[in-house]
Amino acid sequence: MEPKSSLKERLKNELPFFRGNYMILIMSWILMDFAGELPGTYYSDYVIQLGGTPTIIGVIMAVSLVCLASVQFLGGYLADKYGRRWLISTLTFGIGLSFIFFAAAPSQPLTFMGITIKGWHFILLGAAIQNLCLLYQPALFAMMADSVPPEKRGMGFSLVNLIMSVSTTPAPIVALMLVATYGSLLGMRIAYAIVIVLYLAAAVVRLRLKESMKNTEKINVRQMLRSYPQAMKEGIGIWKKVPRSTRFLFFSELIARSAMAMAQMLFLVYAFYVLKIGGTPNLAMAPELDPALQQARIMWGYVMTVLFMSMIALSFPVGKLLDKAGRRIPLIISNLLVIPSTLILIYGNYLTLYIALPLMGFSALLTFSSYQALFADLVPQAQRGKVTGSNHFFTYLGTAVTGAIGGFTYEAVSPQTPFLLTIILIIPSTAILLFRVKEPKPEERQA
Repeated sequence: MEPKSSLKERLKNELPFFRGNYMILIMSWILMDFAGELPGTYYSDYVIQLGGTPTIIGVIMAVSLVCLASVQFLGGYLADKYGRRWLISTLTFGIGLSFIFFAAAPSQPLTFMGITIKGWHFILLGAAIQNLCLLYQPALFAMMADSVPPEKRGMGFSLVNLIMSVSTTPAPIVALMLVATYGSLLGMRIAYAIVIVLYLAAAVVRLRLKESMKNTEKINVRQMLRSYPQAMKEGIGIWKKVPRSTRFLFFSELIARSAMAMAQMLFLVYAFYVLKIGGTPNLAMAPELDPALQQARIMWGYVMTVLFMSMIALSFPVGKLLDKAGRRIPLIISNLLVIPSTLILIYGNYLTLYIALPLMGFSALLTFSSYQALFADLVPQAQRGKVTGSNHFFTYLGTAVTGAIGGFTYEAVSPQTPFLLTIILIIPSTAILLFRVKEPKPEERQA
């Protein structure tokens, strides 16, 4: 049996970054990821019960992403100019409070000054505020990259996936219990109340972060408000200063994420109303009362639990793979996995969901870990905020468009259309990775 001291030394050598800001971010993500997946398990079903449709789900997603895109240039500029910590620690409180709109969304339409307001309008408003508060996102990604040494980035980002997967695994089970015990509407309201509490707790934890930038300017609110045009100019111009492979990596990610956004929010809707996993829904009955839909919610909860359990099992091996075999090949594999997993989903049944969704989860693991590691390898620390902000701006605009297209084509053309469009778009994304992106050698990776 291996001595304890030897095991301790091995862990210390394998995970030297597991301290400081990295540890604090992990602790906050454990709270936030469990919280997010709690109502996220049945989010699309909740929107439909509040008067929404697949098209409305796409519209909410589009508005959310446009709001998110609008703050990315400024967020990246502020992160590199004034530092990361203050943005992250302050705006996490705003995100937590935005969930009040989700919890308070009325189940019946309200009339105010002759205007009819439905529950999904509250979801739309809350989502818009939430995504504006994600002004801190470039700072968050930059701080994460700052906190992990180059030779351990694959493991560092994969470990984030592992820990987040562990923290989210109980979420579908808890969501299932809430929906089964209190009904689909009240259960979701309770879930969002839990989200508010846990996000505010995570915000308190993030107050302990320390600034990772060595040289920052003193915060000037007036100058910050005037800096948006300069932030956009620098955010666009930054692409001239980064390696050529970084630009192609960006184009590939833009296409891939836009492709996934086409159908991402429609998985549950497709499973409930096309695959009919709980039986044939009675469209004349309120969704909350339909026994077929209630059975579908229970079965969906089981699928989501298996999904997160599979991601836990795969996270650590993925990290080891990235640090030993590189980042680019796993990223190509992640794209290719989208094709069979999507086909299995749209032409399958309830049992094949247990194959399709874990495959998609594995693809997501590879994508997140390999992309973040390769991005950090290619971009110098002083430029990461601006590059991240610019990257996110264009990517979120792209996903906003395709998210809206996905919801529209689901209703106007056929439920299979957004899924098939996803497969078509993933092909050029993979080709760019294969022929245009070059991975730097270990000694060439940026600190």
